[in-house]
Amino acid sequence: MDISDYCKSLIYWKICIGGSESLVVCDVAEDLVEKLRKFRFRKETNNAAIIMKIDKDKRLVVLDEELEGISPDELKDELPERQPRYPFLSALKRCLFLLSNNFSFFNLRKTFIVYSYKYQHDDGRVSYPLCFIFSSPVGCKPEQQMMYAGSKNKLVQTAELTKVFEIRNTEDLTEEWLREKLGFFH
Repeated sequence: MDISDYCKSLIYWKICIGGSESLVVCDVAEDLVEKLRKFRFRKETNNAAIIMKIDKDKRLVVLDEELEGISPDELKDELPERQPRYPFLSALKRCLFLLSNNFSFFNLRKTFIVYSYKYQHDDGRVSYPLCFIFSSPVGCKPEQQMMYAGSKNKLVQTAELTKVFEIRNTEDLTEEWLREKLGFFH
């Protein structure tokens, strides 16, 4: 069964049986489970991130990158881009440019992020919440959308996370956005 058939089966399952809450498309790699456990109990007081991706051949969520001392704005710059902007090209020229380059400069890739953030409360207290951020750019392939959507809940449960957020555009990932989201929990 190729990935296309697999995704069609998943869509059928979703429509006929229901919710993605119980759907597990990809397991979490054992070494990543251990890394997430250690990350949860880290002693450092700086911001840090674990960026994960799906290895579609192995059907596993795997480590992509670890980052230390990184602000939300710097993290945004590390994430896969959305469609590039070419304001100087007309729509026809953009289409021809895309076709001639086999769309190779598109990096529309979903990403899972676990982010340890130094959160300064209004009353002066400091906490270090672990946030799960699902970067889901508009325009990803349907197969990729299904694999990530069907693996997200398993990863959240495995990492025992409660602060779960989704962004559709990496430009949205700012300190202000994260503080607003975390304000809901405090």
